[in-house]
Parts: sequence; structure tokens; C-alpha cells
Amino acid sequence: MIFSLDINTVWFFLLGILLTGYAILDGFDLGVGALHLTAKNDEERRKVINSIGPLWDGNEVWLVTGGGALFAAFPEAYATAFSGFYMALFLLLMGLICRAVALEFRSKQPMKWWRSLWDAVFSISSIVTAVLMGVALGNIALGIPLNSRHDFTGTFFSLLHPYALLVGLTVLAIFTLHGALFLLIKNEGDLYARLKSLTTKLIIVFYVMLAVTTIATFLVVPHVLANLKAIPVLFIVPAIAFLAAGYLFAAHKKGKDFKAFLASSVTIATLFLSLGLGLYPNLILSSPEAANTLTIYNASSSTKTLWIMLVIALIGMPLVIGYTSFVYRTFRGKVKLDQHSY
Repeated sequence: MIFSLDINTVWFFLLGILLTGYAILDGFDLGVGALHLTAKNDEERRKVINSIGPLWDGNEVWLVTGGGALFAAFPEAYATAFSGFYMALFLLLMGLICRAVALEFRSKQPMKWWRSLWDAVFSISSIVTAVLMGVALGNIALGIPLNSRHDFTGTFFSLLHPYALLVGLTVLAIFTLHGALFLLIKNEGDLYARLKSLTTKLIIVFYVMLAVTTIATFLVVPHVLANLKAIPVLFIVPAIAFLAAGYLFAAHKKGKDFKAFLASSVTIATLFLSLGLGLYPNLILSSPEAANTLTIYNASSSTKTLWIMLVIALIGMPLVIGYTSFVYRTFRGKVKLDQHSY
């Protein structure tokens, strides 16, 4: 692997930044949803929902932006991914819609059965969405069957192979842990105490899943390891991921909830970066016909288009980052329920 500092490479990493930002921000949203049913009563469930109430829709802006960037910068890859993964993406979209509907509808009626229904929808859709994102990552890392026209020749069920499901469960594990750490920052009292104990168990589950998935990746996806071996200094990235994961546990045990949350964010970011470095310059690997692989060169828009988009991105991304920072600063602090709460 040889890095070329050209506009295609710039857009490869810009796309990675957008998707990583989404994974970190909406990752804890999904984790909170996965943990929602562990709350004991209606008041606690309202606190769980209001922890992310002002934030969840803004977090999803990063997914929309990432999808738009993929469409404009690498249209061939966008066409292959969205046609080949049609059913998986449809289910993913339904999961995101169901989460949003559940959040908005839950508090519209006081009946217990009504709220229990939407609580279940919110939690199940969050779990399914997180697993499907991991399944997508597993297939991107391993490769999918493409023909010479770059059309996907498999089926929806062929995407659900053991390695992809393993990655899906690992993503669910880290998102759930990420969500638990965020809830610790936002809550107090009995809910905090139970979350504190639960988070310790979630950390252990994540460590086990991370270890198993790492071993499986080295065995099943050798090209990722080969890319890193080509430039040994790149191993510092996965090393940082494991160090951050280790520090996460230490910070949690000392009650440093915000630092533990930052450590989980760094873990997610460096794991994503490790995958990107392992794939570069490929976008969608073709397996077993490697010649049909889509790269940042044969799947990209024209150089002129990429440069124009870069100018737009340099204007737009600070606005997105500024908006995100403003919202998080405005709604910082512990959750307090009032008549305007969910």
C-alpha cells in the first residue's frame, strides 16, 4: 500500500471522518436505545429518553452528510452499495424511522400499554440498527461478490455470514457501552447507581467481543493486516484503540465518567481509522474476483468535481461542527424532568 496525497485520497479520509463522526455521535444514541428497557419505571425511562432528546436528530445529520458525500465523490461506489445492499439499507432506514417515531409518540398518551409498546419499538429498532451497521462494516472489510459491471451478485442472506454477524454484535457491544457511559454523564441517583454496575459488565462483554473480532479479522481478512504491514508505523492506530479501551475501564472504576466516554469515543474513532487504513485505496472490495473491486480512483467523480466539493466541504463542515458543539453545550448537565420533557 502506497499513500498518494491527491484529491481522491483527501475525499477518502473526509468520507471516513463523516462516517466516524456519525458512529461516535449516533452510536451512543443507539446504545441508549438498546439499554432503554433496563430502566425500572416510567420516570427512569423518561430520563433515559431525555438524555438524548435534544441531540439524536442532530447526530443523524452526520449520516446524511456522509451519504451525500459518497454520492457526489464516489458515485459508482454509491450505486453499487445502495443497490446491492438494498434490503439491508431498507431495514436500516426502517430502524432509524421507528426510533424517531417511538421517541415522539411515546409520551403522547399516558396509558401504560401505549408507552410500553413504544419503549419496545425504540429498544428493538436501536439494537437492529446497530447490528445492521456492523454487518455492513463486516462485508466491506471482507468483500462482496461483484461482476465486471460492479453489480452485486449475491443476496441479502449472503451478507449475513458469520464474520459479518460477529462484527455486527461487536458494534452493538461498543455502542451499548458508549450509550451507558453517556447515560452516566447525564443522570444521577438510583438510575446512576444501577447503570454504574451494568457498565462494568458491558465493558467486559466489549473486551471479549473486541478480542474475538480482532483475531477473526486477522484470520479471515488478511488484506487488512497486509495493508498495515506495508507501513508498520500504521500499527500505532490500532494500538491507540486498545490503549483507549484499556483506559476506559480505569476511568470508569475511578468515577471519571466523562473521561471514560471520551475514551470510548477515541476507541470507536481509531477502530474506524484502522479499518480505513486496512482498506485503502479500496472502497468496496470484490471477492472472489478482486479485479472488480471499486477503488477511490475507478469509482470517483471527475477531479474538477472533487475539488469543487472540497471547497464546499471546507465551508460546510465547520458549520456542522459548530452547530453540534453549540447543541451539546446548550444541553449539558444532568437530566431534569419538567412539563416540556418527553
